[in-house]
Amino acid sequence: MTIALDKLISPEINKPARYLGNELGAVSKPWDEAKVRWVLTYPEVYEVGASNLGHIILYNVINAQPRQLCDRTYLPAKDLADKLRSTGTALFALESKRSLQDFDILGFSLSYELGATNILEMLDLAQIPLTWQDRAQGDYPLIFAGGQTATSNPEPYADFFDFIVLGDGEELLPEIGLVLEEGKDAGLGKEELLLDLAQVPGVYVPRFYDMQSDGSVKANRDDVPARILRRVATPIPAYSIGLVPYVETVHDRLTIEIRRGCTRGCRFCQPGMLTRPATDVEPEKVVDAIEKGMRATGYNEFSLLSLSCSDYLALPAVGMEIKNRLKDENISLSLPSQRVDRFDENIANIIGGTRKSGLTFAPEAGTQRMRDVINKGLNNEELLRGIKTAVEQGWNKVKLYFMIGLPGETDVDVAGIAETVRWLRRECAGINSKRLNFNITISNFTPKPHTPFQWHSVSTTEFLRKQNLLRDEFRRIRGVKINYTDVRISAMEDFVGRGDRRLAPVVRRAWELGAGMDSWWENLDKAFGAWEQAIAEAGLTWKYRKVAQGEWNVFEGRGQRAEGRGQESETNLDSPLPWDHLNTGIDKEWLKQDLARALEAATVPDCAFDGCSHCGVCSTDFGHNIVVEPPAIPEFEGHFQPLQQREQKIRAWFGKHGEMRLLSHLDLVRLFDRAIRRASLPISFTGGFHPGPRIAIANALSLGITSSGEIVDFELTKNVDIEDFKRKLTAQLPSEIPIYQVAEVAVKSPAATQILEQAEYLITVKSSEDQGREVWEAWLQEIKNTSEILWEKTTKSGKKQQVNLCDRLFELELQTCMPNNSVVLRFLGSCRNDGTKLAPDNVIYMLEKVANQEFELLTVHRQKLLLNG
Repeated sequence: MTIALDKLISPEINKPARYLGNELGAVSKPWDEAKVRWVLTYPEVYEVGASNLGHIILYNVINAQPRQLCDRTYLPAKDLADKLRSTGTALFALESKRSLQDFDILGFSLSYELGATNILEMLDLAQIPLTWQDRAQGDYPLIFAGGQTATSNPEPYADFFDFIVLGDGEELLPEIGLVLEEGKDAGLGKEELLLDLAQVPGVYVPRFYDMQSDGSVKANRDDVPARILRRVATPIPAYSIGLVPYVETVHDRLTIEIRRGCTRGCRFCQPGMLTRPATDVEPEKVVDAIEKGMRATGYNEFSLLSLSCSDYLALPAVGMEIKNRLKDENISLSLPSQRVDRFDENIANIIGGTRKSGLTFAPEAGTQRMRDVINKGLNNEELLRGIKTAVEQGWNKVKLYFMIGLPGETDVDVAGIAETVRWLRRECAGINSKRLNFNITISNFTPKPHTPFQWHSVSTTEFLRKQNLLRDEFRRIRGVKINYTDVRISAMEDFVGRGDRRLAPVVRRAWELGAGMDSWWENLDKAFGAWEQAIAEAGLTWKYRKVAQGEWNVFEGRGQRAEGRGQESETNLDSPLPWDHLNTGIDKEWLKQDLARALEAATVPDCAFDGCSHCGVCSTDFGHNIVVEPPAIPEFEGHFQPLQQREQKIRAWFGKHGEMRLLSHLDLVRLFDRAIRRASLPISFTGGFHPGPRIAIANALSLGITSSGEIVDFELTKNVDIEDFKRKLTAQLPSEIPIYQVAEVAVKSPAATQILEQAEYLITVKSSEDQGREVWEAWLQEIKNTSEILWEKTTKSGKKQQVNLCDRLFELELQTCMPNNSVVLRFLGSCRNDGTKLAPDNVIYMLEKVANQEFELLTVHRQKLLLNG
């Protein structure tokens, strides 16, 4: 059933444009022609989920399949969630506006240990039972999860899902779609369908497996695999080009994956272990995808994505090629994950320029011994060389990530973090006139499944002691901003991340008590309290205390006391683990051997570039490392220089109708910027450190108001035929933002924002009682005859000011009498950008003053804007 969106999504909802589902790149396939109907979601608010690359790729992959339809949904913000519950409306998919219950399959990305509470919130909003046991009797979609956390250890969440997908989904999800299509054609029941899915490599169906008394998980029937294989797939950059949201998102840029997997072998890093082997994308495909994607989306920034972008040897050549091709278009590049030992002048050139992106490195540890323990593969000389290069290339602020609580760490190692920062500052002094400043994040080591350090944990007391030690050390260093991860979050991540099926009731109860993801940032005490209460009610406080007190400490030796504990704790590396039935390709024996190497601070080479480390992953099931030889680096043609010449000014009159009324003014500005880029129109730029396109909308239209008379000015670097301009721009705008007219005005003429004088509105007003036309006419005449109606205005500085609204009203008339005690009024009033304006609310205020009753403003439409001269 289709949701009545116009009644649900109104201007009172915060950022309503995120729920429209009509963004550029959204796919709306015919409902009746699809055999299998999917909904994919990243269970976070729209700004986070819609910009997640994995979500975009899988959405595009499924929609590329015949007879398969894929829609999207996200976690609604609290205001919409409350409205859904109060109206009894089920959570809906964005494109089709249908209830999630109408679909065949609903998939969630589970990429964080504490993120499952958001999934339960969404299932509850969709009016779908939370567990597979509760869904057994009803006709509900199949519910599944994928993502890093689901792949590493799905057991704490097993009760909530019909199946789990392990590893990469580009090939696996289409295979699942075919099984579902055949199953529907054959009329299979849910149990039979899930049994068929369990035969697909990479699909784990929890109901066919039971937890044993020793904590291991075994199949409860003979016709399913004893171990479930993690799937791997080759990145396909073309599928990254897709959604262009109207609202500003967390990653508001085009993102292209250049390398999947990492073979550095950092012993704490779960993604590095779960994405082996490493696969480079061919440079030509990367360059083609970026150039095509930037022109198709209109973004002004792109990002190259990998667990370690610097290990993509073609990065300098690819980055320089794109930089040169797009150097006249004010486009910047960001690299979210770089290694400081590979940062050089070539990389500095491709991410530098007028709009420098932030620079982030992760030394992780403060001493060479600790970097060897974790197998970071970084020495002091390489660290200093990378930071010096950054300073020489114009950066005066660098972000660094460090970790405390690592196995074998001493107080000297902890203090070494501050000493490293002090040393870097000293060695870089004098390179340029500005002091080198650091933003530093200190995170707490959290053991992750499938890593050599999965057997080690640290007490929260010890974490707090080490944080205080660092605070004392950094107190004497200026120009350093430090953020510390709350130890309670780390302990809870550890408890859930390495848990088993006994934790499902804990996760559910924590959600019931309000421990959603957002609560960790809004009220950490409340969120932590909810989790603690949920743990206590499940009778698992003893288990959480073991984690919080440092359950295992591999450096203490077998049978030794763990940090901060008063009881014996053996670290038995041979004990079954809740995730042993998952075949990630990494040999558990190799993990134990690598842990032993860590105890000796022995390093392992990067097998993508040096010798094989014998981790066990390279095989017919998982493939082998694919490293592409780097092409020659093109000559650097220089950074973007904004084209500031102004050869032509074009003024356009446009409308804003339908769902586009829910776009904010800033969203509209961004929409025009991207439309101009996609249309390849020669826009002029401002100067300075942050050049912007010379696009000026005459007046901001309030959210929820429609219009057929808006004005926008464009300044161009060369002359363009007026009709060509209109045609190209119209082709890149939504149909509900029509371009009515364009005209050329003198380049040096005042902008429309400067000469705007008046605005004409049509407003629909409702009275509490039925009034005849004569009564309305009398009220309007009284307003026109009145010389003064004062209204108190609050200025930007907070001062109160009396304004005579009558001075701002020029015309007022009754247009139409409507049913339900409402009328349509037309008025012409002041509308200047110095704050002199008559808003529709002001007219209602004037009407209430003369009629001595309250009125309701139902709709507002701006007819036109009038310019002076």
